[in-house]
Amino acid sequence: MESSVCAAPFAATVATHRCEVAEHRWVNSRYRYLRLESTADLAGTTRSGQFYQLRCPTTNALQPFLLRPMSVYGVGPASGSIEFLYNVTGVGTASLATLEVGSSMEIVGPLGNTFEFDPSFKRVMVVARGVGLATMAPLLKDAGQAGVAVTALMSARSPGDLMRDEFLRGVEADVHSVFDSDGSSAVENVETLLRELIERQQPDVVYTCGSHRLLMLLQRVLADFPQVRGEVAMEQRMACGMGVCLSCVRMFDTPTGKHFKRVCREGPVFPIREVVGEVEFG
Repeated sequence: MESSVCAAPFAATVATHRCEVAEHRWVNSRYRYLRLESTADLAGTTRSGQFYQLRCPTTNALQPFLLRPMSVYGVGPASGSIEFLYNVTGVGTASLATLEVGSSMEIVGPLGNTFEFDPSFKRVMVVARGVGLATMAPLLKDAGQAGVAVTALMSARSPGDLMRDEFLRGVEADVHSVFDSDGSSAVENVETLLRELIERQQPDVVYTCGSHRLLMLLQRVLADFPQVRGEVAMEQRMACGMGVCLSCVRMFDTPTGKHFKRVCREGPVFPIREVVGEVEFG
């Protein structure tokens, strides 16, 4: 097994894994579920918020060159079992969708840092949109196992895209759903709902992934709730996934000033309050 380099403290667990496709199917008209099996202990080394680089297959029509970063949707119960949930949007994911059960593929990881979760928390809030929910699904499992209360604000284009059951996976939660189709996902509506929930429930931390608009909204809302921590799993185009190519840098406003950080290496999880909006270069 070939080791790779990654950010401490998880560097020792990064490796290339040859996996077999154990299950691969459509969840709905937009998203697919992929379960892989490996001889390695992926469940024991992978943490909430981390990702893998997937080597997508090549076909006559589809020839993706770079590996594709993908958040972990779940691990276990077998030690070598790992799950992904993805949206078919481009060449890489389109070729990934052609994989048949019984075929094999390579993945590299686990990569990146993790969500900070404390079993002593009383309540956590997750704010998710689209496939961003896959990134936070393991976090809900952690909360459920620790007996921590969960509030979930889920946003989707329409009720058919929501994937509520796929997100919760049996974890009890106070769920609030908003949709583009009926206008309930408008920023002003979501802001009112967020403020009401945070004021009433006083979560220890708010986590998000999957929408830049929701991230910027949470920055504004959490400015009025300094006692509530906030973390975001950033989605960013990347090539190597290990901090070498510098293709995934973003600007962050840290206590020592504004700095560029690599999403794959220093992230993908960052404090919500540190993320700077889109930056123009040149």
